[in-house]
Amino acid sequence: MSEAALDLQGIEKFYGRGTVGEVPVLRGTDLQVTRGEVVALVAPSGAGKSTLLHIAGLLDSPDSGKVVIGGTDMTGRSDRRRTEARRREVGFVYQFHHLLPEFTALENVVLPQLANGVGRAAAEARSMELLGRVGVADRSGHRPAALSGGEQQRVAFCRALANAPLLLLADEPTGNLDPGTSDMVFGALMELVRDTRMAVLVATHNLNLAARMDRVARLADGKIVQDGS
Repeated sequence: MSEAALDLQGIEKFYGRGTVGEVPVLRGTDLQVTRGEVVALVAPSGAGKSTLLHIAGLLDSPDSGKVVIGGTDMTGRSDRRRTEARRREVGFVYQFHHLLPEFTALENVVLPQLANGVGRAAAEARSMELLGRVGVADRSGHRPAALSGGEQQRVAFCRALANAPLLLLADEPTGNLDPGTSDMVFGALMELVRDTRMAVLVATHNLNLAARMDRVARLADGKIVQDGS
């Protein structure tokens, strides 16, 4: 099955558009990520990786071009429709876990499911399954402050996967972890991805991590250059 979960077509983005200081960030960027594929997005700091992820995840809009998720063109859709798509079809993981400190690990994974209309019992069962898959089920009753950095990030991955998204976007997801913990967290993610056949786009500076993914897409001068598959 080769259907693209994410299809970015001719994405352009400018900061300060219409001013003397206009700065082009993305210049006709094209990128596809298919189901079951893990793609590394590599570029120097300030090259537009985060901007591209925000556009792909419907957190920002391009100045021109199309964002197609699961075959649906999201260009020009209402804020409500974009919000629904983010909640149901896109998961996000960042360098810092952003877990809610007043809730336990289990509750952090349950909450997005409740917001999506899932019953509590089913949400808790799925949350425990995900936490178990990444080796932190025994920490489910702990709040983030009582978890290690690696444990917090694994919980963050579970939260991002809670609603079984079509597309997972990760921005330097292991950048705040030591190499050993980074390998462990990434390995757990890869297992989940292979089982669910979701599409994953990972922005990273870590070339060793990028080499473990299916394909590397380099962002250079606002466009994507493929390293190959």
